[in-house]
Amino acid sequence: MTTASRSTSTAADDAPASEALQDAFDTTRDTLEKAEAHVTSTRFPLNSAFIFTFGALGGMLFGFDTGIISGASPLIESDFGLSVAQTGLITSSVLIGSCAGALSIGSLSDRFGRKKLLIVSAILFLLGSGLCASATGFAMMVGARIVLGLAVGAASALTPAYLAELAPKERRGSLSTLFQLMITFGILLAYASNLGFLHHNLLGFADWRWMLGSALVPAALLLIGGLLLPESPRYLVNKGDVKGAFKTLALIRQDTDQSQVQLELDEIKEVAAHDTKGGVRELFRIARPALVAAVGVMLFQQLVGINSVIYFLPQVFIKGFGFPEANAIWVSVGIGVVNFASTIVATIIMDKFPRKRLLVFGSIVMTVSLAILSILNFVGDVSSMAVPTMALIAFYILGFAVSWGPIGWVLMGEIFPLSVRGIGSSFGSAANWIGNFVVSQFFLMLLSAFGNNVGGPFAIFGVFAALSIPFVIHFVPETRGKSLERIEEEMSAGR
Repeated sequence: MTTASRSTSTAADDAPASEALQDAFDTTRDTLEKAEAHVTSTRFPLNSAFIFTFGALGGMLFGFDTGIISGASPLIESDFGLSVAQTGLITSSVLIGSCAGALSIGSLSDRFGRKKLLIVSAILFLLGSGLCASATGFAMMVGARIVLGLAVGAASALTPAYLAELAPKERRGSLSTLFQLMITFGILLAYASNLGFLHHNLLGFADWRWMLGSALVPAALLLIGGLLLPESPRYLVNKGDVKGAFKTLALIRQDTDQSQVQLELDEIKEVAAHDTKGGVRELFRIARPALVAAVGVMLFQQLVGINSVIYFLPQVFIKGFGFPEANAIWVSVGIGVVNFASTIVATIIMDKFPRKRLLVFGSIVMTVSLAILSILNFVGDVSSMAVPTMALIAFYILGFAVSWGPIGWVLMGEIFPLSVRGIGSSFGSAANWIGNFVVSQFFLMLLSAFGNNVGGPFAIFGVFAALSIPFVIHFVPETRGKSLERIEEEMSAGR
């Protein structure tokens, strides 16, 4: 990764490099390009299904690598003899790396392209997963999880923008929702991996090593897919490669008349001609409304408490209701199924209803379910509240998964101008990881402060769910059915 990134940067900046290193890079690049062209033209002709599925694969790794630690961390703690604080740092270190990865990847993707940086993130996934599986102690595990976090953060910033730029406006919501669907599928796979490898020390390696190492398979698929995926047509137009942009559009619009493809390309060119040079200064100058909307939506997506469920649900039922560990893990699996199934529903309805209406609907569902859950656990007999709590959490997950889960990522890929879409997505994604870190760090403390009564922390999440409603009404634009270029024009007019 380091060599490839350095070589790419050197080529872009026309900086001097050693002749041997440059020759090696050129040879490797030419070989990859020839292999890619051969595979694409002879064995695996690209189509839109392949492109969008593999384009969203970063979401599956995002979900897998954030969910897998829930089952592996107790085993790592026992194997390495760690304190609770050390185990907590192993869990949260991926969030630190994710924030850094999200912030750094955006400007690079605006400069070098979405495709190249997807390949870099795939290499980081491979490196981080391998280091996690082979870690020999606490320090190495934390470092490996930070590397993995860089990959997760990069994928969270890159993939929504990439999918939004490839999708036709009529189906952009549904196709962009593939990212969230892949996240939920990755979380579900992580739970399955935890159950499947638990107490199976295969070939002399501990079960938790197999759990963490299993991420190498989807990471390798992302790398292969990244080599074959086309570059974003909007990025190509922004860099002056109109011919390449038309070729990509024709490839992913195979069921569309060529004249319509040309019209779409002309619209992209017209807006790109008025775009200014990207960068943080330009982001704050030309895209303040988009930045406020993206950062707010991504913060609220976390502050309603979703990752307290993803990361800590077994502990909620162990500490709050006295469940055995195995039963608590099965509760997580059940909630994971609800999350995944609800996100499938979201992909079906995403382009049939306005984005804002779905967000408000989800906020209402979450507010009501969390309020009832909190009241029941405060005034009822806690020993009899396990099943109602389980049902209300499932209802809460349903509200989140059909609205805030996917729409947050969809909006982030839609509302920024082309010239700052990469860096804007980085800021939105970083806000998401900051919110994630806050919830993850303080949830168990809140649970303890309320005497392990789950009503306390979930009441706080319910307040944020209620506050999200006026935010959506006043600050979030409606984007359904509009081209990215029209959204850019409307957001620019309103700044």
